[in-house]
Amino acid sequence: MIYRCTIELHDSLYFATREIGRLYETEAVLHNYALCYALGLVDSDRHSTTVSEEHTYRYFCPEQVPKYEEHLTPLNQQGIYITPARAVHHTSVLNTWKYANNNYHVEMEKTQKNIPSFGRAKEIAPESQFECFIISEKPLTLPKWIRLGKWMSKAEVRLEEFSKPRRSHSEFIFPYPLNPLDVMFSHQVLSYDTVNMPPVSLIRNVRMQGDYYEVAQLKIPAQIQYRFRG
Repeated sequence: MIYRCTIELHDSLYFATREIGRLYETEAVLHNYALCYALGLVDSDRHSTTVSEEHTYRYFCPEQVPKYEEHLTPLNQQGIYITPARAVHHTSVLNTWKYANNNYHVEMEKTQKNIPSFGRAKEIAPESQFECFIISEKPLTLPKWIRLGKWMSKAEVRLEEFSKPRRSHSEFIFPYPLNPLDVMFSHQVLSYDTVNMPPVSLIRNVRMQGDYYEVAQLKIPAQIQYRFRG
């Protein structure tokens, strides 16, 4: 089953894709790792993707260390894959933040300096829309509302199921972003543009050779899974 997933922001979205001096910029792309967590697919009883207690994600994270391989491998086992999302349309807003360097000591010593500091965050504005694709072996139910980014911004989710996707094999172009680790083992990647963003930079406008599903005049790569080593 293949779904088109549309995500519409109801708050400003912020995460630091890149830092340019004091400017922290949010790229108009949603990484597929982040989407798996936001859509509730990780460590889920409903989707049969529970992980061992050692790597549990639902209730308590004992350390702030990403465990993408432990968390996303169960999605491979259930035949669930989400592509990164690109902006269908979006606008950006620039916010300035300031803070003062106030140092307090037990001895109540006089602070040596009080220099205001500032920075700017380029965020994605409310009403911006993103689009991605979900491939699933079983019918999928997702939450209507999710939270995204550093500020846990509210976003609305809509799903559209494609009927009877046709599978073929040839050279094709996929204009949406992809995680290169996920397609390099199943397809021959011929050319692409790079989107620099952590934790794994993405590629888009990808010309590749391999299996694909044809739906709504779009060719979506088939046989793709989450992979974590090049």
